[in-house]
Amino acid sequence: MLIAANWKMYKSARETREFLAAFERPEAVDVVICPPYTSLREAVESGQAIFAQNVHWASEGAYTGEISVAMLVELGVQGAIVGHSERRQYFGETDETTARRAEAALTGGLGVIACVGETEQEREAGETEAVLRRQVGVLPRDEGLVVAYEPVWAIGTGRTATPDLAQQAHAFIKSLLDVPVLYGGSVKPDNAAELLSQPGVDGALVGGASLDVDSFTAICLAGAPS
Repeated sequence: MLIAANWKMYKSARETREFLAAFERPEAVDVVICPPYTSLREAVESGQAIFAQNVHWASEGAYTGEISVAMLVELGVQGAIVGHSERRQYFGETDETTARRAEAALTGGLGVIACVGETEQEREAGETEAVLRRQVGVLPRDEGLVVAYEPVWAIGTGRTATPDLAQQAHAFIKSLLDVPVLYGGSVKPDNAAELLSQPGVDGALVGGASLDVDSFTAICLAGAPS
């Protein structure tokens, strides 16, 4: 079971140190923390597994605002998220660029959490499987790859896919690609256990609920074997 915390654009270096000093990872649960770039060094120093929130495909070059695989490796970062829906929505990320980022990271020795998921309009139009097939189909086949299913309509909205809907989507993704699949989309302490108990759900990518150490610890405990 893998529980990943995506802090998005929250937490300074000081706040990162404070959180990780207070956090105790439950046994038998793998945990990844994904802080902002400016907090990566402090996060790595905690001894926890740390992923960046994005990574570029080029080794270097005129890519203002981007960070290379080698830069992350030098810091001791172990992986990166790619293709998050907020990157797709606000910053022009596409299936192609997501695949290029994933390929570069995996080739460079980083783990990857690649995000996929349909919008509310696509779900209502019955296009969920077509969207997932397109998004998953471009991803590289690699043992370092993890997929996160994030229905876009559930991210930051307080709405969550029912356990049955999550299981259906996860089973479909696994039929396309034999990798662990995390659920993301308003995961909270009060719904984590039911979501994580589904047979196709291998963990969670947690957003807002990961910012509070007690909340995140409760979600991690929900993923621990009983």
